[in-house]
Amino acid sequence: MGVRHSSTTVPTAAARARSVLATAWSCAVTTEIGKDELVGAHTVTEDGRILLSPPEDSALAAALICAPRGEPSTLVEFADVAPVPLRDRIRARLWLSGTLTYEAEQLVFEPTCAVLHDSTGERQGIELDELALTVPDPLAEAESRLLTHLADAHPDAEQLTRLISPDSLQGVVRVRPLAIDRHGISLRLERARGQADVRLPFHQLVEDVTQVTECMHALLMKARLSNTRRGRPVGG
Repeated sequence: MGVRHSSTTVPTAAARARSVLATAWSCAVTTEIGKDELVGAHTVTEDGRILLSPPEDSALAAALICAPRGEPSTLVEFADVAPVPLRDRIRARLWLSGTLTYEAEQLVFEPTCAVLHDSTGERQGIELDELALTVPDPLAEAESRLLTHLADAHPDAEQLTRLISPDSLQGVVRVRPLAIDRHGISLRLERARGQADVRLPFHQLVEDVTQVTECMHALLMKARLSNTRRGRPVGG
């Protein structure tokens, strides 16, 4: 089997959304009655439905009782939080609107609209069929461990800044790993005022976590072989 090269450097909005759904530990659920912050109280089915198990005295239970047909309009929000300490750790927010029903002692949320809001302010609508058919990124469950290890145990990762244009590094005081997925790694460039994110694509699509080391070594080797020594931020 030949090497699969990446035809894109970013995951689709649907893939990002499914990764957020797979890894988020909490969500905010808003109905006409009020808003509940649920922690460890949701699961996601393979087809993208969300099963909720809120406390009995929650606003969700009251919303079902008060709704005309027992299917209150509902907004469910998930936050995609970077595992590495940063100034702004919210990488994206996933908003799902739809209705709630009660089935088999659980609340079932059926989305009718999905929108991904990323940290740049861009909003991307997601087709529900695509959301249902898309699987989470193969690195989603391991991302927290991978990025934390990179930040804490690999100071040589700062050499990746050689792959970034010198103009982008002007005024940068710290570089931190922001995200990693099957397509590549994202870095957060922090300045005294403001910040920017940059992606470095892998040379091939990652199929599972065992291939990450090879892809990271390839990026570091490319950085070491860079002909021009880039500006070096402090404190990376």
